[in-house]
Amino acid sequence: MIKFVLGVIVGIVLCLFFLYFGGGTTVKKLGAGLSDTGKKMEALEGVMKKEADETLKGVKQKIFEEGKGSSKATQ
Repeated sequence: MIKFVLGVIVGIVLCLFFLYFGGGTTVKKLGAGLSDTGKKMEALEGVMKKEADETLKGVKQKIFEEGKGSSKATQ
């Protein structure tokens, strides 16, 4: 119980120090950086989805072509 109370007190003190020594500006800078990173990740995600769809179409096409060729050979 004492360790828990001590942990809560230490957490509150660290939070107060963070706010006192410019935590708001730090969070603002991190937020701006994360926003830019998020936009870049969305663009990359779109490219990856497009490439995956094109690759899947190519694989399906090859599978169907091979399936047609092997069914003719067995008949």
